[in-house]
Amino acid sequence: MLIDWTRGFDQQFDRMEADGSAEGQRRFDLLLALLGVLTDLDASPQEESTSLRRVRQSRNHMVWRVAHPYVPGIAVRLICWFPPGEDDTVVLTLFAGDKAGMGDVFYDSVGVRADQTIDQWLRERKAPR
Repeated sequence: MLIDWTRGFDQQFDRMEADGSAEGQRRFDLLLALLGVLTDLDASPQEESTSLRRVRQSRNHMVWRVAHPYVPGIAVRLICWFPPGEDDTVVLTLFAGDKAGMGDVFYDSVGVRADQTIDQWLRERKAPR
């Protein structure tokens, strides 16, 4: 599976990678593991698993949450979208580097924010590079 994302996620990724603290490194390692889950997929998921779950709050697009097993005090989450007709692509739409500190606030707005990010990704993709 090819993973794509917007410029905004790219900036978040760079900030997380640059965090030299022990907790920052742990979060970055978890992020890489979640990206590995997506990379290992052969196609978009058809059913939920322990790592991948549909996000019910999404409105315009079917998005999925990628999560890691429980780690005390840390909860890294990815929200992704599998573009229809592109069996080898997944788009990262939202990222929580510390959902543990945000609680359910993250999921309360996930549908609207994911839709906006997907629309942004579609615009960026059409724009000349």
